[in-house]
Amino acid sequence: MQGLLGAVQFLTRFPVHTGEAPDLARTVPWFPLVGALVGAVVGGVAAGMMELVPATVAAGLAVVVGMMLTGAFHEDGLADTADALGGCSPAERRQILRDARHGSYGVAAMCSSIVLRILCLAALGTATAFAGAVASHALGRGCAVGAMGVAHRPPAEGLGADYTKAVSLGRALLGLLVGLAMALLAMGSWAIAAAAIGVTAAAVGIALAYRAFGGVTGDVLGAIEQVTEVVVLVTVVAFAGHHHLWWR
Repeated sequence: MQGLLGAVQFLTRFPVHTGEAPDLARTVPWFPLVGALVGAVVGGVAAGMMELVPATVAAGLAVVVGMMLTGAFHEDGLADTADALGGCSPAERRQILRDARHGSYGVAAMCSSIVLRILCLAALGTATAFAGAVASHALGRGCAVGAMGVAHRPPAEGLGADYTKAVSLGRALLGLLVGLAMALLAMGSWAIAAAAIGVTAAAVGIALAYRAFGGVTGDVLGAIEQVTEVVVLVTVVAFAGHHHLWWR
C-alpha cells in the first residue's frame, strides 16, 4: 500500500504520512486510481449540489473543490507550460518554465480549462456528471503516466525528470490501463472513444513538448493531464446527448 499512499501524498493535499520516501516507480501506476477518487469527489459534489442550486453553480463549486483537493497542482503546470510556449528558443522556454510567476498566456490557459470543465459538468445530468468527472480525472492522470513512459529525454532536472527516469514503459502502460479501467467502470463503452481522444491529445502534447522544450517536464505532464481531462469531458457531453450510461 506504500505506492497508493505515496500517490495520494503526491497528487492531493490530503494529509498522508508514509514514514519513508515513496518509491517513485511503484507510486506512479496508482496515479489514475487516485485521479478516479478525486473525480468521485468532484462528481459527487456536482451531482449533489445540482439537487439544490442551478447546474452551473453546482459545477463551479465542484471544480473549485477539486482544485482545493489537489492544490491546483495540474492547473499550475498547464499555466507554466502555456507561458513557456511563448519563448523564442528551447533554452528560453525552459527558463520560463522555472519561473513560478504566471503571465497572460498561463492565466488564459488555466482559466480556459476551468471554464470548460464547469460548462461541461453543467451540461450533464447528475449521474453523467459523476461518471464524467471520474473518467476524466482517471484518464487525465493515466495519459500523464503514459507520457512518462515514452518521454526518455527530460530536458532538465526536477521532480518531473525524476519521475520520468524512474518509470519504465511497462509501469507507464499499467498506469494507463488502470485509468482506462476506471473510465470503463464509470462510463462503459463511452470510455473507449474518450480514451482514444485523450491519448491523441496527450501524444500531441508530447510532440509539442519535444519541439518546444527538448523533452517532457513536470509542468508539461500537468498540462497533459489538464488537456486530457477537458477533452474527455467534452467527449462525454457529446455522447450524453445521444446515449445513456450503461448503469442507468
